[in-house]
Amino acid sequence: MHGAPQPPRSCLDRGTRSPINDTEVNAMRAAAWHRHGVAAIPVEDIIDPWLRQAITNEANRRWGRRNLENRHGR
Repeated sequence: MHGAPQPPRSCLDRGTRSPINDTEVNAMRAAAWHRHGVAAIPVEDIIDPWLRQAITNEANRRWGRRNLENRHGR
């Protein structure tokens, strides 16, 4: 719109942007797996409860608990 304020500019903005949809996010996950051997899987997508808990435990050990983690009443 003509005359509307422009978004803020920063020297850190080098034309990068966050992914905007699930397709782009999944493409980034696939690239991380193929290039670096890193699997980025949302914990909520893991169906097996034992495996989900094991992955959650390891992530908590390495990086600490998430602030937004669902504690299931605990």
